[in-house]
Amino acid sequence: MSVGFLPDFALNASLPLGGRFARLEILDYRGAARHVRSLPYGRNTDRSAWRLVLEQERGTCSTKHALLAELARENGRRVALVLGVYEMDEANTPGVGAVLKHNGLRRVPEAHCYLAYEGARVDLTRQGEGGHIQRFLHEEEIEPRQIGDYKVAAHKRFVRRWAEERGLDPERVWRVREECIASLAVQ
Repeated sequence: MSVGFLPDFALNASLPLGGRFARLEILDYRGAARHVRSLPYGRNTDRSAWRLVLEQERGTCSTKHALLAELARENGRRVALVLGVYEMDEANTPGVGAVLKHNGLRRVPEAHCYLAYEGARVDLTRQGEGGHIQRFLHEEEIEPRQIGDYKVAAHKRFVRRWAEERGLDPERVWRVREECIASLAVQ
């Protein structure tokens, strides 16, 4: 999960993203990853606009990792952006347990983005949260442009299938998932 699993290369400051990092005096990819990791977790004004991470100095798993995947691509390197779905519970996402218990559920499917490079998963947004995702039920490589509508639609399809397999109402499961996310935002 460490930045050390990412490639180490100099950024081309004459390119758009490389230039933005150079203005921050960040000249290499791992330095860019450390900087992005240090930014607060939070939604940008446009949840699908990964370009806003540097401007608004915050981001989510989707926007932060999409920015770094695109930065690698801009510099001729391949670092994959991966969309994974896991069963969110109190153990892997501290703070959602009370919401789940109140709604009579032990877990709900949650979508999460991370980077993959040479077989290693690199997640720059779950560092030190106390919970780690042990297993993904679904994983697929996506493009940075897919972190908005595509990610939400894929997540909803997965929730529908997951809920129906368990005899649960998919709309209710989605509402509980939204409550869980809202509970994390107030912590």
